[in-house]
Amino acid sequence: MKKIHLYFSLVIVLFGCREGNQESNVNTPDKQDVITYAKGFNIEQFDGYSVLTVSNPWPGSDVSYRYLLKETQEKLEDEASYEAVLQVPIRSIVVTSTTHIPSLEMLGAEETLVGFPNLNYISSEKTRSLIDVGKIRELGQNEAINTEVLIESNPDAVVTFAIEGKNKTVTTLQRAGIPVLYNADWTETHPLGKAEWIKFFGALYGKAEEANQLFSEIEKEYLEAKTLAANASTYPTVLSGAMYKDIWYLPQGGSWAAQFIADAHGDYLWKDREGTGSLSLNLESVLETGRNADYWIGPGQYNSYYQLQEAHSVYGQFKAFETQEIYTFTTRTGATGGVLYYELAPNRPDLVLKDLIKILHPELLPEYSPYFFAPLAE
Repeated sequence: MKKIHLYFSLVIVLFGCREGNQESNVNTPDKQDVITYAKGFNIEQFDGYSVLTVSNPWPGSDVSYRYLLKETQEKLEDEASYEAVLQVPIRSIVVTSTTHIPSLEMLGAEETLVGFPNLNYISSEKTRSLIDVGKIRELGQNEAINTEVLIESNPDAVVTFAIEGKNKTVTTLQRAGIPVLYNADWTETHPLGKAEWIKFFGALYGKAEEANQLFSEIEKEYLEAKTLAANASTYPTVLSGAMYKDIWYLPQGGSWAAQFIADAHGDYLWKDREGTGSLSLNLESVLETGRNADYWIGPGQYNSYYQLQEAHSVYGQFKAFETQEIYTFTTRTGATGGVLYYELAPNRPDLVLKDLIKILHPELLPEYSPYFFAPLAE
């Protein structure tokens, strides 16, 4: 997990997926929620119920999952055609990624969380206070969920994600009568696309309007910051990532990390490399392209120049090392060591963008203090 945490992304296999139901609802919706940036879900509203569809549960998938969210207990004729049927608003939930925690908190629903795998990863003080008084149960490791404890907790819904394939855990939960929903926020490539998944949770809690309002504010702040950055007089070059076992991992040109740099009016040196995940390059290639980069954003797990120098002397050959223009997001952690960036950044891209603008163009935000990023220590 640490390896993946080095490079602006969090991809953990939690559960697999069974084949999705690909039927379309034959009814005409009364209203369809406006989803502007997210590509992986949509919400259709009908009289007394809504249909939540996740259409891209993992990269390259060709299945979709349809969930029926009922506002009444009246049984519908086609309930068997859905992957899960839920009575909304739900009153209890299990989520399996720290990126889900901020959505619950922003909607005022953190007290409905009854279980989570590896509680130490949660950084939020608000949710940690619930953990400390025993209101949220430990469910073990992501790769080996304690289904016995989960089933005993009897949540109204389990929200998880998957990379590919099948896993018996999901089937076990479904046989126990617990609805399982897939959340694919991590597959989105636009920063605002990730944040827009708060509407997914808004649908579960009957708080669609509140979710829309929260997202609209984040969108407004992000776009205003992007417009501000476009006025910058310079276009500094940017390097990212670090080596792990002699391979340098850094964001591909189509990744959300690269999009942040572009929107902050920075020149990411690998912006033309196709793909949305991470690049795996040898040291010589990175040194040739990035030696003279003005800034180095996100140097893996390293928090100081000393650590970099001790890990490999070649790091000292980069201009950003010499000028001390390296910035990390790993220093701000929760009480049990969880990195706040991994938890909150996908939900608050406006803060990430402002941080990067402050780094690349400090004159544009003279009074702003970065929220996630900090200069590398000596």
